[in-house]
Formats: sequence, structure tokens, C-alpha cells
Amino acid sequence: MGKKIAIIGGGNLGTAIAEGLLKSKFSKPAELTVTKRNTSTLADLEKKGVGVSSDNSAATKKSDIIILAVKPWQVADVLEGVKKELNSRKLLISVVTGSMIIDMAEAVGKKMPLFRAMPNTAIAIQQSMTCICSQDASTADIKYVNELFSCVGKVVTIDEKLMDAATILGACGTAYAMRYIRANIQGGIEIGFDAATASLIAAQTVKGAAELLLEKGSHPEQEIDKVTTPKGCTIAGLNEMEHRGFSSSLIRGIVASYNKIAKD
Repeated sequence: MGKKIAIIGGGNLGTAIAEGLLKSKFSKPAELTVTKRNTSTLADLEKKGVGVSSDNSAATKKSDIIILAVKPWQVADVLEGVKKELNSRKLLISVVTGSMIIDMAEAVGKKMPLFRAMPNTAIAIQQSMTCICSQDASTADIKYVNELFSCVGKVVTIDEKLMDAATILGACGTAYAMRYIRANIQGGIEIGFDAATASLIAAQTVKGAAELLLEKGSHPEQEIDKVTTPKGCTIAGLNEMEHRGFSSSLIRGIVASYNKIAKD
């Protein structure tokens, strides 16, 4: 029997993590508990054998790993409600945007392994990009948490000072990529494809482009050079996009998102 995991907060991210752990077989259904005030929305997980509960304290008490997946403004109250069940033998992992380790430590009021992890919603299909940092964690603890998130995608360890930037690039980045794909679909329809076919071509093309970078370790410009022939249609399209501010708009959007999270 593996470690028992409680996911406190069964919203979009919390349920995505649960689905990813199940699909990867990192956890068995009986080893997982997901909590939410209204448990009726967790019916699909319950049918799979996952424990569901509205009692955060009880879920924490019976679990070895506690993943905090609530809204930022709920963190203090939730930790206050479960801290008596926390101890140095358990791991507390926050996937909450802006939830600093120092604030978690103060709320818990005792020394224990603390982690911040920033996955994205692709964790539900084992394709997340998760950035992780920790405090008071042993080598074994760090190894376990990395293995947990490696089962549902790629993992990188970063300094906590970069966690806000990781949120923008890795989590908000999903929305940026989706917006690009949507625009690609719209363009595809304009040049003759039906919506379903345009959607398939656009999504698979982006997936293939990403896999080229991940598997070959090449720079995007190297791959761009392979499909831009002199006087060709690719370079004509790329240049028009740049004239219209494609790259600068994306960079400005990323910086605007970062400024927002840093300010708040």
C-alpha cells in the first residue's frame, strides 16, 4: 500500500491532480481522498473509488501527504482547521498561487516538510509542467514529491523567488497556448477547412512542435529554419505576424500577467 494522499480542495486543479495520479497509477483510488464543501461535484471520482469528504481535518489526519489546492484567500483558514493533524512525518504541498512557504510555516506553527508546487491543468492527462521548491524537507521527501509530479508530466526544481514567474509561464501559459490554437483554427476555417478538421490539424501541429523541442533539445529557431525556404509561404506568414506584433504582444502579455501577480 502506498502513501495516503489528501487533496484539500476539489476544484479544477485539485480534481485534475487526482485524475492524473489515478491515470498514472501512482496512487490507487483507496489511497486518495479529495475534499470539498459540496461533495456532489466529486461524484465521478467517488465512482472510481476515491474517498470524498467535506471534512478537511479528518482527511488530513488519515493521510501521509496533504496537497493544498484551495483558493488563495482560503489558505489561512484551512490550515488553521487542520494544523492539529499535521506533524513532521507528513508532507504538506501547496499548489496555491501566491502561497509563500514562510506563510505556510507560520500558519502551521510547527516544523515539518513544506513544499510549493505549481502544476498546470494538463496534469489530468499526465502532461503537466510542474515547478517545485521546498523547506525542511529531507532528500527522501524531495525525491518522493518529484516522483509524484513526474508521474503526471515534467518537473523542475526552482528557487521560491521564481514561483510567481513559473505560475505565469507554466500555468497561465496553458491559456496563452490555447488562444494561439484557437486563432489557428479560425484562420484554418477562413482558408477552407471545417471547424473540426481545423481543430485537429492545429492541435496536433502544436503538439508535434512542442515534442520536437522536448525530445531533440533544439532551439525554436532551429526548427523554424527547417520550414522557412527562400521566398516561401512560411517566411511570408511569419514576417506578416511579426509586422503585426505577434512576438511583442505575447511577451507583453506574459509581463502584464507577471506584474499583476507580483502586485497582488
